Amino acid sequence: MTATVATATLRPRTTTATDSARLRWGRRFQHGGWFVAPFFVLYGLFVVVPVVRGLYLSFTDANISGDHTSFIGLANYREALQDDLVWSSLWHSVKFTLWVVPMIVVVALLMALLAHHTVHFKWLWRLCFFAPFLLPSAVVGNLWWWLFQPTNGMVNHVLGLQTPWLAQKSTAMLAVVIATLWWTVGFSFLLYLAALQNIPQHLYEAAELDGAGPFRRLLHITVPNLRNITGLVLALQILASLQVFDQAVVMYQFGPGPEESTRTFVQYTLEQGFTSYRVGYASAISFILFVVIAAVALGRMWLLRRREEDAR
Repeated sequence: MTATVATATLRPRTTTATDSARLRWGRRFQHGGWFVAPFFVLYGLFVVVPVVRGLYLSFTDANISGDHTSFIGLANYREALQDDLVWSSLWHSVKFTLWVVPMIVVVALLMALLAHHTVHFKWLWRLCFFAPFLLPSAVVGNLWWWLFQPTNGMVNHVLGLQTPWLAQKSTAMLAVVIATLWWTVGFSFLLYLAALQNIPQHLYEAAELDGAGPFRRLLHITVPNLRNITGLVLALQILASLQVFDQAVVMYQFGPGPEESTRTFVQYTLEQGFTSYRVGYASAISFILFVVIAAVALGRMWLLRRREEDAR
């Protein structure tokens, strides 16, 4: 009996799948976990905690002072869905997105083609196309506010017009679109330029030997090889454009524009939080925008997955 117990005691324990996984993750954390731990700590403090806090505030009647906060459930969301200014500001953001995103895609591609095929001073073209992207939003807004002035603005002077770009509803949002296009197209330009440089040159040589002209090479070689980068540019620009705020606010001196035609969703959220002092209501509005942006991102991922499955 004693020998049997001793033999059972000395018998090595069988390693289970759970033990193997624990050992594997322990080794991974030992090698690289301490390097990424500061990022996760800061990400939790400055992203996760504020998001959770904002979600809680969206179910309360909190004000900017933080006093007398009470839980009111879905009242803020019901009010937001019935608020005409919520829908109008959301439409302004969507309209801005529908205008500026196709322009950025087309202009960025044309700029990349020009910089890629230019023989001399390539560095100068790239610098000139990308330099505006490095400017702060306040500088861009004030610069284009001056350029769009009806009497001494450069835009009217060059075009020979007297159009009050910033003072009439029909051109107010267009002015913001033009300023945003000039400011942000440089980033998409760099993405397209990098993608153009990765297209194999022998494809163009073979097409040229077959008698294909420049337009056919562009249509049948360049554009198909840029499909993935175009999807990336579209996704990034849509997500950024739905959150438009800085340039529109600066160009219209922190106002909603003529006949409130440039009040965006983010601007209306900040007005409710820091002008009307309704922090709870502003939090609910911001989570509505979060749902819209998340739906766009998930839709993009679904389309990309469908495309990959169809390509197999």
